[in-house]
Amino acid sequence: MGIQTFELRKTFTDLYTVFLFTRSDIRIALIPVTLFAVAAAPLSSPLRLLDTILWIWLHLLQFNVANQIKAPEEDKINKPSRPIPAGRITVHDATILRWALVPICLAYSALYGVQLTSVSLSMLLFTAWYNEHDGDKEPLSKNLLTAIMYGCLEMGGTLVAARDHTQLSPTGLIATELTVAVFSSTLHAQDFKDADGDRQTGRRTFPIAYPIISRIAIGLAIPLWSIFLILLWELDILSATAFVAYGCYVGTRFMLYRSVQDDKRSCKYYSTWFSLHHLFPAYWYYYHGSNEHPSFAFVEYILNSSIVA
Repeated sequence: MGIQTFELRKTFTDLYTVFLFTRSDIRIALIPVTLFAVAAAPLSSPLRLLDTILWIWLHLLQFNVANQIKAPEEDKINKPSRPIPAGRITVHDATILRWALVPICLAYSALYGVQLTSVSLSMLLFTAWYNEHDGDKEPLSKNLLTAIMYGCLEMGGTLVAARDHTQLSPTGLIATELTVAVFSSTLHAQDFKDADGDRQTGRRTFPIAYPIISRIAIGLAIPLWSIFLILLWELDILSATAFVAYGCYVGTRFMLYRSVQDDKRSCKYYSTWFSLHHLFPAYWYYYHGSNEHPSFAFVEYILNSSIVA
C-alpha cells in the first residue's frame, strides 16, 4: 500500500512538473488560442473542445521545454519558479522530454490528417529555429518567429475544433493572419518586465536595444490596432468604444509607468486586450454568418480619402 501511495504521489508530482513548464503561458497563449479556435472554427461539438485544448497545450509544452533548457540561468533571475531553476527536473531529463514530445505532437496531429500534421511540423521546425538555432537572439527575428508560431497554434487549434480538418474558413484564415501581424508588432510588451534578467544573460530584446522607442511603439501600436480591429470586424458602437478605450489605456500605461511592478501589471492588461480580440471572429459569425468574411475595403477607402485630401 505504501509503495502504491508513493508511486501515485510521484506520478502527480511529475505531472505537475510538466504543467509548470506551461503555467506562465496559460494566460497569454493557451486561453486566447483556445478562444480563437472555438471562435474561428467555429467549434463543431463540445467534446472537440478537449481535443483542441490538448493539441494546443502539447505544442505549447514542446516549445516551452525547448526554450527553458536553453537558458536556465536566465530563469533563475526572471522566473525562478519554473521547473529547472526550482530543482524539480534536471536539464538532462528536460532535454529527453523535449525530444520525446516531437513524435508525440506529430502522431497526435496525424490523427486529424495531412493538413494538421503539416502545421504541427511547421511549429516544431520554427521551435528548433527559435531555440536551438538562436532565433531569439535578435529583436526582429524573436518577435517574428514568436508571432509565426503563435499563428501555427491558432491554425492547428482551429483545424482540430472545426468540422472540416482539411482547411480554414476565409474568416478563420484572415483572423489567423491578423493575429500574426498584431502579435509580431506588440509582442515586446512582454519583454519590459524581464529587461533586467535579459540584460544580465546577454539577450537583446526590443526594450533593451531601444528603451524609449519601444515604449512609444507599444503605446501607439495597441490603440491603433484597436481601431483597425473594430473597423475590420464591424463591432457595434458600444463594444467598439469599450475596446478602443481599453487599448488606449493599456498603451498609455506602458509609456507612463515604467517600474518592474508596473510593467508586470501592464503586461497582464495587455494579455487581456490581446485575448479579447480573439473573440471577434465569433462576433462576426454571429452577426454575418459563415458565408461572408471580413473585408479590407475600409483600408482602401481611408487611403483614397487621404490622397484626395
